[in-house]
Amino acid sequence: MKTLFVVGGMGAGKSTASKVLLEQGLPLIDLDKVGHDIHDWDTVKEEIRETFGDDVYDENGKIIRSALAAKAFVSPAETRKLNRITMPRIEDAYHDRVAELKAQGHKAVVVEYSVFKNRSGSLAYSADVVIAVLAPLEKRIARAVASGFDEADVRRRIAQQITDAERIEQADVVFNNDGTPEELRNAVLSWWLDYEKTL
Repeated sequence: MKTLFVVGGMGAGKSTASKVLLEQGLPLIDLDKVGHDIHDWDTVKEEIRETFGDDVYDENGKIIRSALAAKAFVSPAETRKLNRITMPRIEDAYHDRVAELKAQGHKAVVVEYSVFKNRSGSLAYSADVVIAVLAPLEKRIARAVASGFDEADVRRRIAQQITDAERIEQADVVFNNDGTPEELRNAVLSWWLDYEKTL
């Protein structure tokens, strides 16, 4: 089973690209969602509470994502603290899901990976294809704000991510999403129809 990793900065259009591949019948592993799911694990809750304080949880014991983000993404050192808690669990959950999909006979899986830094030191070390979706910075910020994020939070998160030049260096396929969503969809579909013939 081929693993197709879709990477890109916040607001670049990863979800649009992934959706095209889903519409072609491929299953999706959204690593952000996997990350959110493991926040409900008791061991993870305890470690996050110890590291970032009680105020990142609401009265029902659910994580307040904005409160955690405000603490965890304030500096690289704080981000590393969160990653040390979550990344090993995300990796385990990811490998379990890949094994399930492989057993079901899927020919490829789409993996949406927003915190991608490089191939060698991340879950993408096993990727068959790394697909980078790029877009101009101000466009990305405007898209993220339009979808409900706070602009200062968006800028802070983007500052923690790698640059588009670094993504291009690591990627096998690059899509520039500086036009309409339709243009991106057509480009991704065209690539997939060619790639599918090699499977």
